[in-house]
Amino acid sequence: MGDTLEFNEIYQEVKGSWSDGRLRFSKQSIVYKSSKTGKVDTIPAPDLSFAQWRRVCLGHGIKLAISTGHVYKYDGFKDSDLESIAAFFKANYKVELVEKDMCVKGWNWGTAKFAGPLLSFDVSDSPAFEIPLSNVSQCATGKNEVTLEFHQNDDAEVALMEVRFYVPPSTGEEGGDPVEAFAQNVLSKADVIQATGDAVCIFKELQCLTPRGRYDIRIYPTFLHLHGKTFDYKIPFTTVLRLFLLPHKEQMFFVISLDPPIKQGQTRYHFLILLFSKDEDMSLTLNMSEEEVEKRFEGKLNKHMSGSLYEVVSRVMKALVNRKITVPGNFQGHSGSQCITCSYKASSGLLYPLERGFIYVHKPPVHLRFEEISCVNFARGTTTTRSFDFEIETKQGSQYTFSSIEREEYGKLFDFVNAKKLNIKNRGFKEGMKGKDDMSDSDEDQHDAYLERMKEEGKIREEGGSDDSEGDSDESFNPGEEDDDVAEEYDSNATGSDSEEESGGSDEEAKPKKAKSKKEPVKKAKPPKEKKERKPRKEKKAKDTGAPKRPMSAYMLWLNSSRERIKSDNPGISVTEISKKAGEMWKQIGKDKKEEWEKKAEEAKRQYDKAMKEYKESGGGAASSSKKEPKKKAGKSSDKKKSGGERERGATGGNESFKSREFISSEDSSDNDSDRGKKSSKRKHSDDEDEEEIASTPPSSAESGSD
Repeated sequence: MGDTLEFNEIYQEVKGSWSDGRLRFSKQSIVYKSSKTGKVDTIPAPDLSFAQWRRVCLGHGIKLAISTGHVYKYDGFKDSDLESIAAFFKANYKVELVEKDMCVKGWNWGTAKFAGPLLSFDVSDSPAFEIPLSNVSQCATGKNEVTLEFHQNDDAEVALMEVRFYVPPSTGEEGGDPVEAFAQNVLSKADVIQATGDAVCIFKELQCLTPRGRYDIRIYPTFLHLHGKTFDYKIPFTTVLRLFLLPHKEQMFFVISLDPPIKQGQTRYHFLILLFSKDEDMSLTLNMSEEEVEKRFEGKLNKHMSGSLYEVVSRVMKALVNRKITVPGNFQGHSGSQCITCSYKASSGLLYPLERGFIYVHKPPVHLRFEEISCVNFARGTTTTRSFDFEIETKQGSQYTFSSIEREEYGKLFDFVNAKKLNIKNRGFKEGMKGKDDMSDSDEDQHDAYLERMKEEGKIREEGGSDDSEGDSDESFNPGEEDDDVAEEYDSNATGSDSEEESGGSDEEAKPKKAKSKKEPVKKAKPPKEKKERKPRKEKKAKDTGAPKRPMSAYMLWLNSSRERIKSDNPGISVTEISKKAGEMWKQIGKDKKEEWEKKAEEAKRQYDKAMKEYKESGGGAASSSKKEPKKKAGKSSDKKKSGGERERGATGGNESFKSREFISSEDSSDNDSDRGKKSSKRKHSDDEDEEEIASTPPSSAESGSD
């Protein structure tokens, strides 16, 4: 037998809901860690006094009791685990694991037994159900009955609100009211906060961001009391999970993580955030004697304390709650601060990379531990390339997107995520996760490539304004650049026309410029022709309304049949979320089911081919082609008219900086027109057009002159 036993997916009941985690039995202790909150329960082996094995709703469970009277219950074991656990307990803890049957008769008359923090309702000496008294929020008494009210849990689908017990009047000589005795037993262990006695200390008018307002904070030995103008909150120290102290410029955030959260109506506050100024000082005197302070806090606090306000508050909270204070680690952003300015859910805030997670303040506050993060993703900003988005996806499927992060922060944040060995989604294959040396090389390459690409885009934008000034000084470059743009648009050599106009009557200067202009169209004349040929292709994409509809793919057939089911399972889901959810579900479908839908898609394809064949035989295809031909003729004639209009504008000198190729000079106009006529006839022959179409096209005035 090994030194430890470890079990995954072991459940612990927390106020009516199951939270899963890992349970480990070792020789020194029993440790349970919740997957949801990361909270760790540790039971030292010498303190274990009782262990019970029983059949519960989630298979089998273990009930453990310690010497102080506290009880722990863990469910989710298999029947085959009994032997190994019982042997381990006997060998290492000297405690026998006792099997105990639960009562399943369904009777509502029995005996109520108070065993430490549990109220057990027994029928025939077998427990029917047990109520943790720490879940009780209120206890009210009547004539012969006691009513227990319970704390609500937002994670529970169905919550137990109250239970009423009928307590019969005592018939014996025993004094006292049995109803009052029952209620006192409940209240002695219930989580009912009663402000008895004086506060240890009081902090006046502290600024609170969540919940918003200014509150007086009274600190009692077992709970925290927030007193504001509108609301009051009482927070037991047992509900405090973590404490954070986060610096930002001249301010300090003191964050208290709560589970369960404090409530105001339908609003839940999982975090209490206090804002302090670094310059604000105070002196504090505890409402206790020096002997009591020394005995209770063992040197952690003094009766008289002074210093910065945030230091005093954090020191008192740390001593009373008995939790460590988490501060930012070695991360340092581009500006030198320990946080990153970003936006979350349209609100601007600060993201702090910690040693074991991320925390975002302040609206709404978010704390993500590395253990619950599945992967992270660096995404390009949606509105501008000067920023990027940082996406975090948890193992439970939730996604958090922190947007509008300055691109200068990318390198620091990437290095931090990489050092923490988080799975980066858009890095490609993660072979480097196995070996540290291999990972660092591939990651640095991709990191540098992405960073350099972002830098290049910034340089292009910054140099955009300076290009104009550089172009003004370089006379030979700027006109050529403008002419190239015109040549691409009108499919003619505009560079040659400008060069001849500038040369005037000098033939010696005109010849080299003509030669230069002839070389340029060789390089740049081809792309315009390809663009012109593509335009009529787009016009040809006309749908035949009478033709049979194309068949759906296997995925679309499955989606149409599953759409209503997805809507019913996820009420209020949007159209885009339906498509996303359907894509995830389709990936998880097995091969057998996918083959069924692929067969249906093939059958639909065969029916489509058959229907299309019948449609063409009946003359459907011919009718559609006859509709397309007039459009082509009309398009050609409109192009001709357009080119004629351009010639007229060139002849009248409407644009002095540009003249089309036909009007370079009056002497060459007939030659150019004839060349253009040859090119147009070649295009018409390549498109298989009839002579009637050529005759129907109105000839230009220049062409009639050349004939």
